[in-house]
Amino acid sequence: MGTVIVLLGPPGSGKGTQAKRLVEELGIPHVSSGDLFRHHLSEGTELGKRAKSYMEKGELVPDDVTVDMVIDRISRPDCEEGVILDGFPRTLTQAEALDEELEERGQSITIAPLIQVSDDEVMRRLTARRVCEDCGAVYNLIFNPPEEEGVCDVCGGDLYQREDDNPETVRHRLYTYYKETSPLIGYYFARDLLVRIDGEQTVEEVHQDLQEAIKAAKEQG
Repeated sequence: MGTVIVLLGPPGSGKGTQAKRLVEELGIPHVSSGDLFRHHLSEGTELGKRAKSYMEKGELVPDDVTVDMVIDRISRPDCEEGVILDGFPRTLTQAEALDEELEERGQSITIAPLIQVSDDEVMRRLTARRVCEDCGAVYNLIFNPPEEEGVCDVCGGDLYQREDDNPETVRHRLYTYYKETSPLIGYYFARDLLVRIDGEQTVEEVHQDLQEAIKAAKEQG
């Protein structure tokens, strides 16, 4: 595995958008822990069944199950040249497990870019999301609003705000991020892997800063 990128940042910071752009440029897969969970649950895999047993009880899926899912994914041939990790690691335990796994293979993390966005901006972005109740198309009133307010451009269906996009839920998501994921900032800073990126610039400017940071990290490595 060549270039290993751990994308950090609060919900709404644009990690997914930036990861997709990096995939096109670097030619390495984007591995999102959320997508992996959905895949394993829908396919009913052994790992999916393990995760489901905790979720049905309303409990958090333990770190070891999440780690096993990600390690299983990054062990596949398409990740030999590298990987962009998004939403993983989420905790210090997961970060340490990832380091151990990479070390066993004689590999290491290249860079951990932190896309920084203020709490107010996260609130503004996430509460602006709207979804079509008919076809599921997603809009953002700030970045890509529908042509007609409240109406889907694709099918003409009504747009609605998901429950997890209301201010109270967004605040809780931010609380969880600070509680679980903030320690990773110190963890990667101590290893000289952390690079701070201003996430309140345009998508293009954020992308450019990321490109430059990754290029510099690869040259150092």
